[in-house]
This record gives sequence, C-alpha cells and structure tokens, in this order.
Amino acid sequence: MHRFYAPALTGNDLVELPEDEGQHLARVLRLREGDLVAIFDGRGREALARVASIAARRVRVEVVEPRESAPEPRVAVTLAQALLKSDKMDRVIRDAVMLGVAAVQPFVSRRTDVPLKAVKDGGRHERWDRTVISSVKQSGRAVVPPVLDAVDFAGLLRSSAGRTRLMFVEPGAASVADVASLEGQRPSNAIVMIGPEGGWDPQELTEAAAAGVTLLSFGGRVLRADAAGAAVLAVLRYVWRDL
Repeated sequence: MHRFYAPALTGNDLVELPEDEGQHLARVLRLREGDLVAIFDGRGREALARVASIAARRVRVEVVEPRESAPEPRVAVTLAQALLKSDKMDRVIRDAVMLGVAAVQPFVSRRTDVPLKAVKDGGRHERWDRTVISSVKQSGRAVVPPVLDAVDFAGLLRSSAGRTRLMFVEPGAASVADVASLEGQRPSNAIVMIGPEGGWDPQELTEAAAAGVTLLSFGGRVLRADAAGAAVLAVLRYVWRDL
C-alpha cells in the first residue's frame, strides 16, 4: 500500500497532504478518489485513509482507521557523519533512516573536503529532508528523524556530552576496542561517529579519547566512509538485540 507523509494528521477526519505528496499521489502514481492509502504524521502516528478529493494543487484524504507502523528501536541512535561529497551523503542518510536512526548529525572534521558554508548555502539540507521522508515512507516508519544543522568536530564533542559516544576508527589505532565488546549492553541513547573519506586526524582521536568517547574498530576491515554508517548501525542493532 502506498504511504504518504501527512504532518497535518491530527484528530480530523479530513487531511490535506503537502503539495509535493499530493502531486506524487495524483500525477506519478495516478491514484483516484476512493483509493485506499496509508498516511503518517512523522511523529509516530499512522492511519489508513481514502482519497477524498483531487484538485489542481490540493489532495485531501479521509481517515478510515488507525494503522500500525514499524516499531521504533529501543536505543535512540544519532548517526554523526562527517560531510561527504556529491550524493554520497544522500545515500548515508537514506540508509541510516531505514535502519532506524533517531537523528543524523552532519559535521566537519579536519580532513573533510566539504566546507560548512557549502551546506548552508547550497540547498543540501532541503534535499536531505526529502531523502529522509522518502526513506521513512519506504521503510514503514511513522517517525521522521531530523537532519540536524552541521557542526564542527569540537561542537560535536560538546553537544554529545553525557551520552554513550562511539567513534569508529581505522584498524590499528591505539586504545581501540572491537565492536563485539558492546555485546550485552543496551544504552538508552547513543551517538555513533563516522569519519570522512580521508580518515580521522590523529589529533581528533586524542581529543575524542580525552572527552570520554569510546573508540571502536570494525574488525580488521577498512570501510568506505559512505558505507560505514549503515554497516555499523546494522551490527549495533544486532549486538544490542534491538532489531
């Protein structure tokens, strides 16, 4: 069944879809009045609905009954991903949302090739928001996790204080534990830090360790920066028995 993002879903029987969602329903999928769809509000509520009216730029649906959505994980995980070039960041966000992250935190490290200004001025955040909604629709979730404003590495360490913080580093770095060492643990919330394509700067490893961040490796393998997040999140869900 086709699913649509309907932030206006409250206690009302008649709900108007956002313009882009309505256009997708009417012009791309070519649904008609009377067709059944699922709608969700982005905050955890989902319902079965019937297409009530299709106008030029307005599509309204009528709520039929509540509907179960995919359950949210018990561990609220924020993926902190160093900014990546081109559409690589889009793929990271798409996969992280499908794997149940509570938020995505982009950041700039010493070896990041993408400056903060490019994120603020280039319209990337709007594209990321669309990627999030698309991934939520596909994965069956009813919660739309935010992509937070990008910060520098020092800001990331400050803002994440007091949480379970896991920083994944290349094999061979000093004082690094294996991800298997987390088995049997289940924090209430955690932040997972993935570095840039050029890897972490040694000074960043020192700063993170001094701040109490747990440094971890993914066995003996070096993963691509745009693949590491999804791989790590999947393993953590298994290790924490939070699938």
